[in-house]
Amino acid sequence: MTGRITEILRYPIKSHGREAVARVVLSEGQSLPWDRHWAVAHEASEADGSAWVPCRNFTRGAKVPGLQAMSSALDEDSGIVTLTHPDLGELRFDPDTEGDQLIDWTRPLMPEGRMGSDRVVRAEARAMTDSDFASVTLCNRSSHRAVSQRIGRDLSIHRWRGNIWFDGLAPWEEFDWIGREVQIGSAVVLVRERTTRCAMTQANPETGARDADVLGALESWDHRDFSVLAEVIKGGEIAVGDEIGRL
Repeated sequence: MTGRITEILRYPIKSHGREAVARVVLSEGQSLPWDRHWAVAHEASEADGSAWVPCRNFTRGAKVPGLQAMSSALDEDSGIVTLTHPDLGELRFDPDTEGDQLIDWTRPLMPEGRMGSDRVVRAEARAMTDSDFASVTLCNRSSHRAVSQRIGRDLSIHRWRGNIWFDGLAPWEEFDWIGREVQIGSAVVLVRERTTRCAMTQANPETGARDADVLGALESWDHRDFSVLAEVIKGGEIAVGDEIGRL
């Protein structure tokens, strides 16, 4: 059985905006191009981008739910990122040289008592994903619909901040891919593990307000997992509409 890719999403600045693209070229051992290419380090973080560090070093939606409502657009030629937020308006800046603008712009979203954002760091080694290996996230729309049905209303796929969305397969079928190779367009990935979810999924991607017990819904299946993390073992181009399936 094969499914088809419905969306490809990247997150140029970790936890700060999402962007849909029609096609990308995956490279062996790398994450989605430009995905988590920058991240915002908080005041207590020692992250400088030279090496991968865990997500606790960064400002993220699990602690700052208002970030969930942010969208982004990256100009790959110039490196300029444009962010939009329903409460903050628009910010256009260069993350490499104008990170202070982002820190100032997002300050109204920071909850009291949380460590403030301090600086924007660029990933020099590899993408600053939550996994300790360079990963792409594969998300099943059928599994998403199952969660929506359990909660009792439609949810946006953007709660999950996944990379490659597909449809046409059974709910939770992606969990059977662990340890297996999967063909996506002309690329091949090795699915390594499930993605354990955090409080960021509770926040509405339109408003940034926590409004759904997504973790409670997942726990009704005796886990907190949604989507799977995969490693690219054969590079190639993938596009919306391409087939995806286990080899």
